[in-house]
Amino acid sequence: MITIVNPASEEVVGAVPAAVGVDVDKAVRSARRAFDDGKWAACAPADRADALDRLAAALEARTEDAARLVTAEMGMPIAYSRQHNAAAPCAILRYYASLARGMDTEETRTAVSFTGRTVIRREPAGVAAVIASWNYPIMLAFSQLAPALAAGCTIVLKPAAATSLSAYILAEAFEAADFPPGVFNLVTGTHQVAGLLARHPGVNTVAFSGPAKQGRWIASICGAELKPASLELGGQSAAIVLDDADLSKASSSLGALCFGNSGQTCFAMSRVLVPERRYDEAVEALTSQAASLVIGDPLAEDTTMGPLASSRRRSDVEGRVRAGVSDGARVVKGGRRPASPVRGYFYEPTVLADVTPGMPIAQEEICGPVATVIRYRDESEAVAFANDGFGLAATVWTGDPQRGLDIAKRTRVGTFGVNLYEPDIGSPWGGRGASGQGSAYGPEGMDAYLTTKSVFLPAFG
Repeated sequence: MITIVNPASEEVVGAVPAAVGVDVDKAVRSARRAFDDGKWAACAPADRADALDRLAAALEARTEDAARLVTAEMGMPIAYSRQHNAAAPCAILRYYASLARGMDTEETRTAVSFTGRTVIRREPAGVAAVIASWNYPIMLAFSQLAPALAAGCTIVLKPAAATSLSAYILAEAFEAADFPPGVFNLVTGTHQVAGLLARHPGVNTVAFSGPAKQGRWIASICGAELKPASLELGGQSAAIVLDDADLSKASSSLGALCFGNSGQTCFAMSRVLVPERRYDEAVEALTSQAASLVIGDPLAEDTTMGPLASSRRRSDVEGRVRAGVSDGARVVKGGRRPASPVRGYFYEPTVLADVTPGMPIAQEEICGPVATVIRYRDESEAVAFANDGFGLAATVWTGDPQRGLDIAKRTRVGTFGVNLYEPDIGSPWGGRGASGQGSAYGPEGMDAYLTTKSVFLPAFG
């Protein structure tokens, strides 16, 4: 069994089975049978859409259970958890239900190489293994489950070990929505289970969200098996503050992007790039945002910052901040464990000034509530700093939207925000380079779960 500990109280909240090879094999065989019998893969896309809508309703009915369980597992403040572990997943399901209803599975083209035509079929890829991360466990699961199901794939879900309890809420919702047996399967366990799934010959495609190190390992397995993999990995995103930015308006959004979910967000804007003449102003604005956060019991409605997800996660953040200070960074706010609460893996929201781009604290993913403020001389230098690292996300803050769009064109990231950053479920979302490959959301999110077949037909008569 895997014991799950509440990071706010350090008390055990439950345990889940630690799957072994035979369990993985049973789950994959179940998904394989459900795919091969055609009841899901070959049914009309509109019928799959109806099932997705039923699933959204079933999950919606479990909003409070899902939100509170995720909060108990990893410490997300309850209001934030309701949004990201219930409301957002339901919206994702309904979006892909709407896409499925309008889905064209065949296209006919006039052949170029012979006299006749070609029918292009879009068919479900097969069995999909979805390996989800712990920081937004239900939302990240459904960012892949929804498009895979809409495409006609069957699923084996492997949640992160630390957030496995909440995955059983998903299983309950699938049963309540009356999905055919075997379409959804759940296995819990360590990262070794993820490797078994990626390697299993019955799995056709793999989606992984999590740390870059594990993502590379999964990618190496899939590469050896000639199996496609979608990878949503980490980030160390940059927020470029231009000299004309209104920091009084931008600071609350920047603060949320730096410290939201205790900084445990892949697109956290932990590198804040500021021109020299606005530097002190930006440091002061971020410090004010950090000071405004209410640290405490994540189940309390007024709490805006909960604990880090584990003792190991807090120790890692503490070590990175200490190393940054040794390298010359200056702690302006935070940088320590709070006096209260006494128990739990809490860490104060932290603002580090005098950070330079070459410091490890500015290069490596922190995954904690730490904002590093970096000076730049001109726009070209700011863009170069933003491009030096992960390729998931960046933002620009400016009084001139056109100027912001110009910066966006020069920044090598998968997603970019001008005076905001809010992933849109109707648009592709994903990273480049060390931040992974493939896209979630939008029609493009279904690409990993569909294959094409060309049927060549001669002219008749």
